[in-house]
Amino acid sequence: MTDHAFLTDLTARQLLSGYEKGDFSPVDATRAVLERIETVQPLVNAFVRVDAEAALAQAEAAAGRWRGKEPQGLLDGVPVSVKDIFLQRGGPTLRGSRAVSAEGAWDEDSPAVARLREHGAVLVGKTTTPEFGWKGVTDSPLNGVTRNPYDLSRTSGGSSGGSAAAVALGAGPLSIGTDGGGSVRIPASFCGIFALKPTYGRVPLYPSSPFGTLAHAGPMTRDAADAALLLDVISGADWRDWSQLAPAATMSGALTDGVKGLRIAYSPSFGGQVAVRPEVAAAVRGAVSRLADLGAYIEEADPDIHDPVEAFHTLWFSGAARLVQAFGTEQRELLDPGLREIIEEGARYSALDYLAAVDARMELGRRLGRFHASYDLLVTPTLPITAFEAGRETPVGSGQRRWTAWTPFTYPFNLTQQPAATVPCGVDGDGLPIGLQLVGARHADALVMRAAHALYESGAARIPAPAAN
Repeated sequence: MTDHAFLTDLTARQLLSGYEKGDFSPVDATRAVLERIETVQPLVNAFVRVDAEAALAQAEAAAGRWRGKEPQGLLDGVPVSVKDIFLQRGGPTLRGSRAVSAEGAWDEDSPAVARLREHGAVLVGKTTTPEFGWKGVTDSPLNGVTRNPYDLSRTSGGSSGGSAAAVALGAGPLSIGTDGGGSVRIPASFCGIFALKPTYGRVPLYPSSPFGTLAHAGPMTRDAADAALLLDVISGADWRDWSQLAPAATMSGALTDGVKGLRIAYSPSFGGQVAVRPEVAAAVRGAVSRLADLGAYIEEADPDIHDPVEAFHTLWFSGAARLVQAFGTEQRELLDPGLREIIEEGARYSALDYLAAVDARMELGRRLGRFHASYDLLVTPTLPITAFEAGRETPVGSGQRRWTAWTPFTYPFNLTQQPAATVPCGVDGDGLPIGLQLVGARHADALVMRAAHALYESGAARIPAPAAN
């Protein structure tokens, strides 16, 4: 272990400050993170590939720029991991699947990865995902099970579970994940970190997702301030995504305005539709009280959401069927059995079924738009439960069939494309993290981030370090 092991405990902003002062270098930080990965990888299985040689070369280049007092961009020398859904030149992107061949040039970056390179980030590795990111836990026939840093017998959540476990354990302060139904928020909640699903189009995506406009990309970090910094980088324009939003003002600059005067609706259970564990409900309610102490106007109010799971399933399962449309029989036999099940169901939907789901989605968006005419933000639990047994799609004994049964607070906001973040707000009796979800109207990412940052600044978002540390 190096003398710089403490660097794995620092945020990206603290690393950048240390580089500027000359207290330590990007090489020191990268070596510390690589050593940390060696330690935690056998425990949690967060990474599918680590290229230490390439990472150290990037860190050396960054160190030279800092010595010359000419840093490159906003993240020069900061170690970052990338979910193995994003293209990253120099190595295969297998998406957790044995059905994807590693052969090929692999000479293109996804937009978010390209922006990371432009800003000097050190790319330390690719993180685990369930096959094609199809479910809310992280295990796959290719890469096995990713485990929870707080309890190795539990799931990390998914589908960005590798990224969440890596950040929670100090294997790089920043990671980028994808979210089609909660896939940055679910694992962040289970692993005690911060994550944001921005408004759709805020972070350009390429190649486009087979799951269409349900799929978002977002930052996964230790706190909201680091996420704002990362979002300022990965939201940079890229012509390959025709649906990208116009560039916005820097997110980092919007953090300090606080929550005083904001109108916040608190919905503990979507009007009794969701059974929330008492410990989860109590932790979320406590954080909501802190928002009130900080000057927000809190009202218990439920959005007009009548479980849209059937519409979501139609869109999600159809996307899965489209994903493998060109696969042969042998490739399909390599797939996760659960993924094969939803592919078969998705292939049975008609075009009219799909358009009916689109209509339901548009109506939900209209109702949520009306709701946010009265409220700046909505607060819910991120999940009604804490992390359950690893290697399962649903908790033992729950009687649930699909992951959407235990994620009722997350996937509706993929349908509506609203910004939604998860903030750690406590632990249950087993020491497992609990998350609070903040949701804004479309394009109100800055409000979501302001409220999240206020919770961190007030101390409401601090929880104990993982047991696996």
